[in-house]
Amino acid sequence: MADSDNTSSSALSCDCKLGRIADTYELSELDEDLIAYWTGETGEQYSTRSLATVVNQRVLEAALQDANVSFKEGEIENTYRLLTDDDVSSGTRVETRTELQHDGVPVEQVESDFVSHQTVYNHLTDCLDTTLDSPSDEERLTKSQEKLGALQSRTAAVTTDTIEQLDRNGVVDIGEFNVVISATVTCEDCYQQYTVQEFLEQGACDCEDTEA
Repeated sequence: MADSDNTSSSALSCDCKLGRIADTYELSELDEDLIAYWTGETGEQYSTRSLATVVNQRVLEAALQDANVSFKEGEIENTYRLLTDDDVSSGTRVETRTELQHDGVPVEQVESDFVSHQTVYNHLTDCLDTTLDSPSDEERLTKSQEKLGALQSRTAAVTTDTIEQLDRNGVVDIGEFNVVISATVTCEDCYQQYTVQEFLEQGACDCEDTEA
């Protein structure tokens, strides 16, 4: 896909997966953007999980462009979500992959080129020699919210697939349905109960108010 003369030297300076992908898909500004996003030079500091999404969406976009597939604003993000999110049904994912294959996009290769947050971290620290100060409290909270949100989404997806399978086999009988996964946090001292999201946003229980 790429002409090495048009690829930045930074993308060719390492032989890790991310470096090879940047070369293959002609992502010449990727390294500079990753450093800026990770260190907060742009005003917002991205987690490595968010950066993995940035990389993968750019890979998908480049593959669509290479296949001469036109797309509107927001379609790259939505297509990537349909390919990767745990809350997307298997049927929808298969349909999305089939449509891309029909358009000439090598879906299997593209998906195999998607990177993990650990790959991004290794590329930043080992290949680009980038360091980061200790995460702020806000970043720690954001990462925790992302982790718990992903866990709830996976649980909901597994539950949905299980019920659908039982319904198809006649073991249970149900119409259209939704699965909502909720976790609560209860302080045993002040007896206040919160959803996980509410507690993380509030940052504390009501013990201090009770003591006051």
